Amino acid sequence: MAGRPWGITSAFALWGAKVASELGVDVGSWVFWQMPANAKALAAPVWEDITTVMDIGIMLGAAVAAGLAGRFSPSLKIPTRSLVAAVLGGLLLGYGSRLAYGCNIGAYFSGIASGSVHGWLWLIAAFAGNAVGVRIRPFFFEGERRPAVLSGC
Repeated sequence: MAGRPWGITSAFALWGAKVASELGVDVGSWVFWQMPANAKALAAPVWEDITTVMDIGIMLGAAVAAGLAGRFSPSLKIPTRSLVAAVLGGLLLGYGSRLAYGCNIGAYFSGIASGSVHGWLWLIAAFAGNAVGVRIRPFFFEGERRPAVLSGC
């Protein structure tokens, strides 16, 4: 649909740039946002960005699936260590995925499927990152109910 390999993280950069722009930051002067396709995305409404639409669809689909399975039960009672782990992990994963031009979908899956070496390099880095994550996980979840899954993007 997008005319390129599947990815989901470029929308995060767009959302952040739109928020920063609303706060008075001149993101349009940044080299990344001066590239024609990126400048067009920055100037257009966020709903015209195909990756944004896919991301919203993924989140809504996950919520509907959880609801249909009887597992949708949002709660604001989040243990402090879990919240710190989620924020820290989300920031690191988001930053890393933009550096790698994608997460497990755009950089790994699409990279390997297209025959690119970067997909295999992503696999090695992800494996190393997971090994570190498994080692530090007890610090964040000691004495708490552990989440069933800690996933990438």
